Amino acid sequence: MDDATTAGYDRRDMTAQNPGAAAPSFTILALRVYLPFAAAYFLSYLYRTVNAVVGPVIADELHLSAGNLGLISSAYFIMFAGIQLPLGVALDRFGPRRVQGTLLVAAAAGAAMFAMADSVAGLVIGRTLIGMGVAAGLMGALKIFTLWFPPERWPLMTGLHMAAGGLGSLVATGPTQAALSITTWHGLFFWLAGATLAVAVVIWTVVPEKPGSQAPGSLADQFRDVGRILRDGYFWRLVPVFTAQQCAYIGIQTLWIGPWLRDVGGEGEAMRAVSMTWTAGAMALGFLSSGFVAGALSRRGIGNFATATGGIALFIVAHAIVTFCPPSNPLWIWIPFGFLGTFVIVYFPVLTQAFPLELSGRVTTSVNAFMFASIFVAQWLMGVILDMWPRTASGGYDPRGYTYAFGLFVVLEVVSLAWLLVSRARPWTERERRPAA
Repeated sequence: MDDATTAGYDRRDMTAQNPGAAAPSFTILALRVYLPFAAAYFLSYLYRTVNAVVGPVIADELHLSAGNLGLISSAYFIMFAGIQLPLGVALDRFGPRRVQGTLLVAAAAGAAMFAMADSVAGLVIGRTLIGMGVAAGLMGALKIFTLWFPPERWPLMTGLHMAAGGLGSLVATGPTQAALSITTWHGLFFWLAGATLAVAVVIWTVVPEKPGSQAPGSLADQFRDVGRILRDGYFWRLVPVFTAQQCAYIGIQTLWIGPWLRDVGGEGEAMRAVSMTWTAGAMALGFLSSGFVAGALSRRGIGNFATATGGIALFIVAHAIVTFCPPSNPLWIWIPFGFLGTFVIVYFPVLTQAFPLELSGRVTTSVNAFMFASIFVAQWLMGVILDMWPRTASGGYDPRGYTYAFGLFVVLEVVSLAWLLVSRARPWTERERRPAA
């Protein structure tokens, strides 16, 4: 950013008092922009993943079926998906600080409601509110990164941000298991409600505003642009593989990994916590390293598109091994599963740069709308498939059910990857530059 683009801010702007001042340093931006949004995304992933540990506890306490447990966990995803399209318009129109700060209050209310619930209906409603409240965790950050950081730093900032989510996933495993030894799952969610409200206050009071960044045009025009995005061929070239991979990755890692480790891996409670912690750690490392890897490969002439596609291809291999030929020591395949599943995020800079910058919020939230609606169906469907076999003598799910539940998404990943490779749709911005091509 140059001085002209950093002048004229309101009272929260970092250069408003001195329009001729230099643009904020990377350190200042990291403290006032990155960290508050990273804290929100940490909570988003913690909420997303915590049911892998507390889910079996809740199921035992309330005598839930696999389908009901899948429904409760996936309720997070349906509201998360349902709000994405209006969220994109809101991010472009009102800015990420206002949107993120407001939604987190709803997440705090949802966590408190979940803590007080004693029925499937109450748990679903609480989980739904949580999903709505953290829906801007990634999209709001991607939007604010495009406003404050130069394009060459976008993959790095995206990777660092996703690492915060990976850390949230890590805390949702072993540390959460340890927390349940000193409090109930009800108490745990009350603490999460308080932490979420605190982060909302920080975002409202610390994150700077950037005037002039709101999308032009009326509200109707902005929703009309969403329609243009959803009709774009390049958008639908990337979204299927993005979605299929995330259905498997998030659907399994945020719920079904725990039961799989018990029923297929044969692990007890303590070892399951260790395995899930290592897998979540691999996720955090993958998110953290993906931006650095993408940047290093880009300097060697390998673009973000190729990096993300290669990561997905390797993930499919790991997913297939988990599904069809799990090793005697499951941890050796779950670590690559957790690590490789993160490289899909490198597609986000690809998509953001494929469309005009003023549409960036609506582009990423349009992806999320389709993806998280699919994850809702996927996570619930996996539970339905598991219920097709009788429970085992120990009360677990039949290992054959996991083969079919997980295998369905291996097939979808392969088909969508093939579509990505055969499609020749080009980015919107490239077509604008070369309309006759």
